[in-house]
Amino acid sequence: MSEAVVTEHAEPILRLRGVGRRFGGLHAVRDVDLDVAHGERRAILGPNGAGKTTLFNVISGDFPATSGSIHFLGQDVTGVAARHRAKLGMGRTYQKTRLFHGLSVEDNLYLAVLGVKQGHLRPVVVPKQDEELRGRARELIASVHLGGRESTLVGNLSHGEQRQLEIGMARASDPKLMMLDEPASGLSRGERVALTDLLLGLDPSITLILIEHDMDVALRVAQRVTMMHDGRVIVEGTPDEIRANQTVHDLYLGRGHQADG
Repeated sequence: MSEAVVTEHAEPILRLRGVGRRFGGLHAVRDVDLDVAHGERRAILGPNGAGKTTLFNVISGDFPATSGSIHFLGQDVTGVAARHRAKLGMGRTYQKTRLFHGLSVEDNLYLAVLGVKQGHLRPVVVPKQDEELRGRARELIASVHLGGRESTLVGNLSHGEQRQLEIGMARASDPKLMMLDEPASGLSRGERVALTDLLLGLDPSITLILIEHDMDVALRVAQRVTMMHDGRVIVEGTPDEIRANQTVHDLYLGRGHQADG
């Protein structure tokens, strides 16, 4: 489990109360209450269709909530647009990579840093003219263990390296809360190990929430786990409590993740 230290704050960094999201008659997310502390590592787990990514989209503002409230850093952001939530300190990745495959690793991160400064991303080749921002891009490259790959075209990176780059892109805005949507999806065993080490080494002041199907990754990184089923939260607890929970075991984990495993 992560050794990150949860910072003492009177209020959680993220608080959801009664949050729901409908698509017509479909309740993709319903009546979700969630508190995430400053500096916490939280995993949101559950099978396909449980509502995890929809919940992420509602938290980030990509989808508006159809019920309930969302507070971030003590501010009600329920009706706030996604770009403004990002400016407040939310960073995220998506299930499908959103990288510029025809550009280099450094140019991708330069554009991410430039987007933070200017308020948008520009998918064009940019002259190497701003050494301050280029320096920040190279710092991010090192932070996600891609040193030596600065000039490599993103399309030539392995899938695992692209996931590492995505985390660097999400960090470009110096987020207070970073949300990762299935970062280990499609990775080899070795790539999952490298990703886990990267997540464990993140700045402990950054709050991390991740959706993940790989239990080995999720339960090693997380300090607390929220399990979802049919759009609802069914149980919360520490990784050990989740491993030992019979409902979770019956629905999701199987024999490979017994309480003593």
